[in-house]
Amino acid sequence: MDERSTRIDELLAIMDRLRDPENGCPWDVKQTPGSIVPFTIEEAYEVADAVDRGDEKDLKDELGDLLLQVVFQARMAQERRVFDFGDVVSAICTKMVGRHPHVFADERIDDAEAQTAAWEGHKRREREQRADGDTSVLAGIARGLPEWQRSIKLQKRAATVGFDWPAHHAVLEKLREEIEEVRAEFRARDLDPDDAQVRDRLEDEIGDLLFVCANLARHAEVDVGGALRRANRKFERRFRRMEELARQEGTELSALPLDAQEDYWQRAKLVDG
Repeated sequence: MDERSTRIDELLAIMDRLRDPENGCPWDVKQTPGSIVPFTIEEAYEVADAVDRGDEKDLKDELGDLLLQVVFQARMAQERRVFDFGDVVSAICTKMVGRHPHVFADERIDDAEAQTAAWEGHKRREREQRADGDTSVLAGIARGLPEWQRSIKLQKRAATVGFDWPAHHAVLEKLREEIEEVRAEFRARDLDPDDAQVRDRLEDEIGDLLFVCANLARHAEVDVGGALRRANRKFERRFRRMEELARQEGTELSALPLDAQEDYWQRAKLVDG
């Protein structure tokens, strides 16, 4: 047995010990498959953050945290007598070999674009073989995904049958249209702020706007999550710089009117580049 197998066995043994009803960790013992899902999502985002920052040491640690989530779920499934960690590994091995016949069999694929098409074809056939009978092109897109990510997956899947904007220019025109519809609903809300139907329509229109923004990012081949993370980091960096500039000049942002705060924002942008 090689060292990798030994360390995986060690991790599985640690989880077994943590989940022991009598001598394990009380917090780990009381967890359920549903209760740890938020932690799994958080760990996935922390992996993405480590990649974005180029922090290799942190990436190693965060990948370990994410792996623990897989082991945790597999252990609870084993307790329910439905599957164990070995079954999880076996399932993904079978899936990856089956979806790469150009690597593990005699099928020939010449480039990445052809591979993407073949991959989608394999996934479609897998969906058709499922017992639930859902053969829609959109079948199997998880509802637990962050909604921006689900938007992208829905759009990509629809595009496989040709239902897609021909180019980013058309998406930009749709974006302008959606912005005008949002403006119209804001005007309606200004006339009657208590109208529940107006509020619902405004939510719908903002949702449509965000959906089109996600579509625009897809056409630009820009990762929506990555773009938002960059925007968040930029805003946080500049806002902290605003606070620092204000403190250096003996004041607090909260004590300033908006136009004065905007002056600090512009100065922070100059420093930020």
